[in-house]
Amino acid sequence: MSLKTGKRLAAVLAMGGLAVTGAADAQLKAIKTQTNISPAERKQGDEAHPQLLQEFGGAYSGPQAAYVNRIGQNIAVQSGLSRSPSDFTVTLLNSPVNNAFAIPGGYVYVTRQLMALMNDEAELAGVLGHEVGHVAAQHSKKRQSAATRNTILGVLGAVLGGAIGDSGGLLGGLGGLLQNNAMQWAQYATLGFSRSQELQADQLGVQYLSSAGYDPLALSTMLASLANQTTLDARLAGGDARSLPEWASTHPDPASRVRNAETLASRVGGRGGMRNADAFLASVNGVLYGDDPKQGVVEGREFLHPDLRLKFAVPNGYGMQNGVNAVSISGSGGQAQFTTAPYNGDMNAYIAAAFKAIAGNASISPGAIQRTTVGGIPASYATARANTQSGQVDVTVFAYEFSRSSAFHFVTLTKAGGGGVFNSMFNSVRRLSANEAAAIRPRRIDVVTVGRADTVASLSKRMAYSDYQAERFQVLNRLSASSRLTPGQRVKIVVYSAR
Repeated sequence: MSLKTGKRLAAVLAMGGLAVTGAADAQLKAIKTQTNISPAERKQGDEAHPQLLQEFGGAYSGPQAAYVNRIGQNIAVQSGLSRSPSDFTVTLLNSPVNNAFAIPGGYVYVTRQLMALMNDEAELAGVLGHEVGHVAAQHSKKRQSAATRNTILGVLGAVLGGAIGDSGGLLGGLGGLLQNNAMQWAQYATLGFSRSQELQADQLGVQYLSSAGYDPLALSTMLASLANQTTLDARLAGGDARSLPEWASTHPDPASRVRNAETLASRVGGRGGMRNADAFLASVNGVLYGDDPKQGVVEGREFLHPDLRLKFAVPNGYGMQNGVNAVSISGSGGQAQFTTAPYNGDMNAYIAAAFKAIAGNASISPGAIQRTTVGGIPASYATARANTQSGQVDVTVFAYEFSRSSAFHFVTLTKAGGGGVFNSMFNSVRRLSANEAAAIRPRRIDVVTVGRADTVASLSKRMAYSDYQAERFQVLNRLSASSRLTPGQRVKIVVYSAR
């Protein structure tokens, strides 16, 4: 979370591509794809791109960016959308979320976190090809009707299918946060795709790999790593307090898709082609891993921001996802978001503005504002009860005055009467001391060469974590519990670096 205000978009993964030619035609179902980037799509992409950068951490400024752009442009031209690589803008995002997506207009995105999970260039090409394929197959356009429901519930949305189960009424009317038409394509891209669309995208991604000269099995190995990461993240929930990675939550059942991708690869030529592991590992070396301290970090159940000098803790069993503009919190009892907004010393006006931003055109009438003190910080809060198709819900704004010109607040959404689940979180907000802030350091990928005495156990101990060191190391390097390392082999570890 940075000093910027606003709403974090629901994250995404898009993939897709051209129909295969030759002998595989008889075995693979042809997928109808578009064959150009229209002027209208180009304009919309140009307008959405800077806003997407703001929402997803900005462009990563390391040397990896040029490498990702080059590989992405090469795979994107396989789609037939354009023969010119320069028609595609491929961006490495400074985001700690495992994610990738594409929007019409030639814009493709992958996060540094997902790049760190990969182990060779072919896997990077496979993910980017999958994303371009979603655009070529026009999957996002086919989901436009759903985009009208992609409001604040993109952030607080898990409560719909879980605790509340509502997709209309009040929740369907919380539309005031995404009014800019330039974000429409971004909204379409960030919607979840159907299983059939994902399988089409897998097919197209495999075809793009083959036509570009890469090993078509690369998408299946990347999906395998993603499935392993999903399993690990589920174990870490409540420890490293994160929900499932976005790529897993928006792309159904990565484990079963591994087998399908392997079958697709066999039908377009099977094993063989470039992997380019050495070039990839040389590029990913040094990339930032996990949270960027400039945006705050998640450590266990705590969120700490060294620049804003604040911290808070979520309840047991709740997950956090840190974004550029907000921290999203989710659990079985409700959803929450922690963010900031302009503040001029009037807390009543600040809370009223927060409710207005939540409601959009809907009608929400909060109760009287209550005053309190949390950790020596003046705080105020109010709750509004509203009717939905599935019953009553409570929306609470709990705000903190850090100075006469600086305030932060939680927005929580629970079933009526269930707001108490977040009391411990409301009361956990504290100021960070200078020493606490200085102790927060970033993590980075360090590519090392395996020595004769090195083992999975010995290298795992060098991981910059206090828990699940071996499991993290194995997932990061696509290794199993029984894997043995070979002297001279290059592997990734995560280490601390100076801020």
